[in-house]
Amino acid sequence: MNPRQIISNFPFLFLLFLGTASDFHSQSRGKDASKNGPNIVVIMADDLGWMDLHCYGNDRLDTPALDQLAEDGMRFTNAYAAAAVCSPTRAAMMTGQSPARLRLTNHAPGHKDGFTLEGSDLAEASSVRNLALGYRTIAERLSEAGYATAHIGKWHLSYVARNSESGPLESDLRPDKQGFDLNIGGCYRGGPPTYFAPYKIPTLPEQEEGEYLPERLADEAIKFIEQNREKRFYLNWWPYSVHYPIEAKKDLISKYEERKGPGIKDPVYAAMIEGMDTEIGRFLKALDKAGLRENTLVLFKSDNGGYNGDNRPLRGFKGMLYEGGIRIPWIVRWPGKVEANSTCRTPVISTDCFPTFLEVVGLDPASDQPVDGESILPLLEQSGDWHRKALYFHYPNYAFHKRNRLGGVVREGNFKFIQRYGTGERELYDLASDIGERNNLATSKTKVAERLEGQLTSWLADMNAAMPTRSSE
Repeated sequence: MNPRQIISNFPFLFLLFLGTASDFHSQSRGKDASKNGPNIVVIMADDLGWMDLHCYGNDRLDTPALDQLAEDGMRFTNAYAAAAVCSPTRAAMMTGQSPARLRLTNHAPGHKDGFTLEGSDLAEASSVRNLALGYRTIAERLSEAGYATAHIGKWHLSYVARNSESGPLESDLRPDKQGFDLNIGGCYRGGPPTYFAPYKIPTLPEQEEGEYLPERLADEAIKFIEQNREKRFYLNWWPYSVHYPIEAKKDLISKYEERKGPGIKDPVYAAMIEGMDTEIGRFLKALDKAGLRENTLVLFKSDNGGYNGDNRPLRGFKGMLYEGGIRIPWIVRWPGKVEANSTCRTPVISTDCFPTFLEVVGLDPASDQPVDGESILPLLEQSGDWHRKALYFHYPNYAFHKRNRLGGVVREGNFKFIQRYGTGERELYDLASDIGERNNLATSKTKVAERLEGQLTSWLADMNAAMPTRSSE
């Protein structure tokens, strides 16, 4: 290259240098993050309700491991799943984006496009059936920063129709293609697993007859942290518990048959909860034994509201926009950062996990991918630097049980507004005095209802959300 060419190309070379320097800085931050950031463990139960733990007020249940986790950390009392069903919440966890923006708003595979209830002409909105590879997941970001990553348990984000003639295969969308070094159990299968071996999960080799699935997954989680104790790691341990089929060990079933009553509708379900808690306790003890407790952030939560338990005093259940369908248990332990035996009443949502993990590790959100969640680090550290005013929900689909009504939600302060798609009906509740959502204030507090309706409309437009349509249109 002659001097004239060097001069003429100087602006390009300068920009190239800046880009290279920026990449180097980002890579350096990533390496620093892998040394200085905490280990992160996310344990997300399946279909566990807000009232399905002793530490959340159900004194008929024994959940000593999770009760102790709450005593050692922070228990959130106004925590929400990003959706009333599982797949949208899981996608929001992985990307930090609202299910409405992702257009992944229903559980996979959901109903056929254009599905309507008998006697109705309101067709549910179309929903994406899997998490595309184009999104940069939290696992990919942390892996790039030097973290060892593993997904163990339910995934439910890789559904592909069997008769699909184009696009990726189901195996192309599993966790090992989304930033996880290790994938055990994570895939999409046609139905829920039996909890006793032999298993029929492609990524989980069959073991001895009678092996209990929660125990096996806990073994795999323990093995992963022990093998990576000298590194930084990110572990997604997403149990299949307590999703149906409802199966548990006989001794625990007998125990809860003696306790059946308010708080326990099904002794087998109650036994399932304690069985899950036992395995979580075993894992937490292994974390301590490996010397990893002090520098590990542990988050326990659920993917949506409860379905098989007693959700009272909440109204509704999984698949519904009432509190019983979206309010969840949420516990964080991070020694030295999160005050022990503390409680947070500020509303948080699954979408917040992505930016939170990035911030605690010291990584910036990618500029090419929007993030709808907010880092909850100020809440964990009780710094007071928290500004979000409202949470939003969008469920334009029918759940598998078809007992829900399509709609959207705004929660602002203690007010919760529900807009019913198709009919335009409005519901407004003051959750501070009416957590059971029995007293609809939409007609007595019209200004509040109208303001929140406007906010919901604007948010849906910002998300470019898919909406239900009339089948006659």
